[in-house]
Amino acid sequence: MVKIGIIKETKTPIDNRVALTPREIVKIQEKYPQAQFFVQKSNIRAYADEEYKACGIPVVDSLENCDVLFGIKEAKLESLLPNKHYFFFGHIAKEQPYNRPLIRKMIELGITFSDYEYLVNEEDQRLCAFGWWAGVVGAYNTIRAYGLRTNKFDLEKPGLDFTLEKLISNLKEVRHLCNTSIIVTGNGKVSHGAQYILQQMKAKELLPETFLNRASNDTLVYTVLKTKDLVKHKDGKEYDACHFKANGQDYVSRFNEYAYSAEILLSCHYWGPNQPIYLDEELLKDKNLSIKIVGDITCDIKGSILSTIRPSTHAEPFYDFNPSTMDEEPAFSSENNISVMAVDTCPNALALDTSSYFGQKLSEYVFPLIIKEQFEHPILKRATILSEGKLTDKYSYLKGYAGLL
Repeated sequence: MVKIGIIKETKTPIDNRVALTPREIVKIQEKYPQAQFFVQKSNIRAYADEEYKACGIPVVDSLENCDVLFGIKEAKLESLLPNKHYFFFGHIAKEQPYNRPLIRKMIELGITFSDYEYLVNEEDQRLCAFGWWAGVVGAYNTIRAYGLRTNKFDLEKPGLDFTLEKLISNLKEVRHLCNTSIIVTGNGKVSHGAQYILQQMKAKELLPETFLNRASNDTLVYTVLKTKDLVKHKDGKEYDACHFKANGQDYVSRFNEYAYSAEILLSCHYWGPNQPIYLDEELLKDKNLSIKIVGDITCDIKGSILSTIRPSTHAEPFYDFNPSTMDEEPAFSSENNISVMAVDTCPNALALDTSSYFGQKLSEYVFPLIIKEQFEHPILKRATILSEGKLTDKYSYLKGYAGLL
């Protein structure tokens, strides 16, 4: 019998999501009676302890008796249990400096760690992700920022009981977005979620060339800039997606071609540290830059969007960026500033819906493998960064980051 634990989220700021809802656990146990689940007590979860107890699922203080532990965000160091197999979003495979202590602690404790972000199929498509939901909430928050900055409307702030249905209902009440233009970057799930929100608002999509050459807006309009629209090869060679992914340093940004054509930027693209900066210091300091609100949904700090100088929170989702000083100022404090939405846990605003969705994906792709103890299956192997405290071959490049050199 495999004993599976659902950990209490310990990351600050608080995350209300959970890897499995009560209903999903019941469904898994009906299909796999040999699986035994335990849920760690939590007073912050979108689904209350009582809801798990009502389904006959043990709610416990400690998960020491479990073999495999599932969370959402990074676990605090002091909460980690030795010699367990953890699943959560680790944010360490890109050598993020702030999580260096996390990987070192997991190595010290002999932990096996699999990262949701790298649960992919043979086509490298992610199997268990919140990307679409991040796009949905990020776009909603950014439209909310526009209303607050312009004093045109005041969208309701998402609460713990928020659902997608309620969010869409709120947006349909907005009537003051005519003559407004939006750029959406990227073409993945985050971008598609953001586009879904704009479509619900009856926004008109324009091709990039049409967006640039339009005479004026008579409604809310947007364009989607894919990577081929955002970069060009330094030597004038034709854009090649595979080459760009491996050799981003050989490309330069084309974003300046579009930066003067929109009031709002929804940043939804994947970015790597070897790739061009799109909204750079020169653009930010340009008095003619028309972008006044940036919704950085992918939230790469000081990455391709240099106005994103820190992540924000659901409690305080907005701050201003002063292009002259390159520093933060209070939200909506000056017309000369750029207002930034950079919540790095956007899906948490729809914790009920997103937990249910994520649990369904785990039930489809991960739990059948865990319960059958197929830990060498390619889906799990591709996502496993540590095995009993040792870096796996795929992630051996992390040796220096993890302090093993």
